[in-house]
Amino acid sequence: MTFKMGERASVGKLIYTVTETEWKPTLGDGASARVPEHRFLMVRVNITNSGAEVVHVPLLALYNEGGKEFRELDNGEQVSGWLGLLRRVSPAETLQGAMLFDVPPAAYRLQITDGGDLENEAISYVEIPLQMEADPVLAEPPALPKSN
Repeated sequence: MTFKMGERASVGKLIYTVTETEWKPTLGDGASARVPEHRFLMVRVNITNSGAEVVHVPLLALYNEGGKEFRELDNGEQVSGWLGLLRRVSPAETLQGAMLFDVPPAAYRLQITDGGDLENEAISYVEIPLQMEADPVLAEPPALPKSN
């Protein structure tokens, strides 16, 4: 199944809600700034466990229109609210935070999982549109005023 950003996306006992995305040319300032190969994409998400057992949520992946996979970065340095590597969600608990990707600016599908073993894992997708108008770094520069 494919869900839209902002919708409650159920996969097994987990419910994902992608609440926001943000493109960043760098993370941090000065000599300690992190510079991506392409551009950083932070994806803010809520993950709720509606089941009766603890679920471990792995690092996720984005897929572009051509099907190329981009794995979530395992380093959340300078990311406010990073979800971390070990994501343990207890019953009735909601985990909130950010995932980080290094991808070229484009629309993507976030692959979400029920946290099951690889052979029996349930998978769905959340559409992540490219929202250039919401990001001044990606938006076109304003038109120059006409001279008289």
